[in-house]
Amino acid sequence: MLRWMRRRWAYLAAAVAVVGGGALAIYLTVGQRPGDVTNTDVPFTAPAPAPPPAPKPDKQLGQLGKINWPLYGYDPQRTRYLPASHAKYVKPPYRQVWVRAFHNLMEFQPVIWKGTMFFIKNNGTAYALRTRTGRLLWKRRIGSLAASSPAWMDGHVFFTTLTGRIYALNASDGRVIWARNVHARTESPPLAYQGRVYFGAEDGSVYALGAGDGHVIWRYHASGDVTAGPAYSKGLLYFGDYGGNMQAVRASNGSLVWKTHEAGLPFGRSGGFYGTPAVAFGRVYVGNLDRKVYSFSASTGKLAWSHSTGHYVYAAPAVAAVPGVTPTVFIGSYDQNFYALDARTGAQRWVYHASGPISGAASVIGRVVYFSTLETQRTYGLDVRSGKVVWTFEHGSYNPAISDGQWLFITGHSGETALEPRGLPKHLAATGAATRAAHRAAKKKHAKAKAKRKARHHHRKKKKSG
Repeated sequence: MLRWMRRRWAYLAAAVAVVGGGALAIYLTVGQRPGDVTNTDVPFTAPAPAPPPAPKPDKQLGQLGKINWPLYGYDPQRTRYLPASHAKYVKPPYRQVWVRAFHNLMEFQPVIWKGTMFFIKNNGTAYALRTRTGRLLWKRRIGSLAASSPAWMDGHVFFTTLTGRIYALNASDGRVIWARNVHARTESPPLAYQGRVYFGAEDGSVYALGAGDGHVIWRYHASGDVTAGPAYSKGLLYFGDYGGNMQAVRASNGSLVWKTHEAGLPFGRSGGFYGTPAVAFGRVYVGNLDRKVYSFSASTGKLAWSHSTGHYVYAAPAVAAVPGVTPTVFIGSYDQNFYALDARTGAQRWVYHASGPISGAASVIGRVVYFSTLETQRTYGLDVRSGKVVWTFEHGSYNPAISDGQWLFITGHSGETALEPRGLPKHLAATGAATRAAHRAAKKKHAKAKAKRKARHHHRKKKKSG
């Protein structure tokens, strides 16, 4: 991120040195970004009408707390959309159930599988916590620097690191199953799907590894750093690079299907794709460092539309077809605005001016879209229809919200918080006293197990010395 900004100013300084101050005047007057475009002939697959509501809504109670969020972006398409049918009660207002504070930065949110959340802090330590209590199950240091969400698949959790290695850990105890050196820094959130793990690296490589042992199945070479996580749809992987190219390759063998170079800045400089794309409605949606949001045809790469913002767009989009609402792309910009754009045309539905730059991705959970701001470290919940603020929370910086269908989990600057909707049926709500009691019991059990391990170790040491 910072490296690209340094490059940007270096290029501008070089241009000024060559052509003199007159060029700078041109840049400030007529050298602005090209206008936005809309190509109405690019196909758009409208979502099917929503099915009628279930005759017995209480059947939804069987899903409470059982929804898995195994990937960054929720699904292989990275849409970041958990529909209300899966999160009926997950809506404001909330009450805090537990909080787990850490001493290190957390840029990326956890993933969840069957009551356990997995994440990695920026210092390279991976964690597993119980979602009901926040109790630590295990932690393991796997690098010195990391900035991505992991991925869960088949009992393994996959982590990329900025120390140039990818790890597969046993989800139950954190044991290292395999590790592979990819010889380049990687902050690409891995996509674990159908027995393979896909991710990018800062040398422009995109890998497909066998999930079982980490062997390289194929490797694709892009024209620039690939910091984003690839998105998957209908046999294709989609990702952008710092060279300004958006591309689709076959997930089976890594062969190129299409590549387009529509993004750009004045003086011929490329706009880099930093964030993870989302795929929906036959389109690919992605933000760019040239201050725009783009939509491409998923099958051909043809540009469908672009929408300008006032600053860099690092964030990944959330894309949703909420019943009763036009299919919408939700995305934040460094210009301190959060945008709701028509997914078909790119037209602005509404915009909310936040209190600081927006660097991380949003999530749509039910009928509320959540995002955080950098400067104030605050999370907002907006109504997807109107953009009206329905909830705020005093924590959050980057990628804040996920859910298991019962609770909302917020990733703050250096901690995790579990929040319970106040609208839950009383017999399902975790009251403060009950939660504290469960947490005390879990802590006592953990201390007892630790004492037993220590006693066994002391006994073995004494026996060996005797």
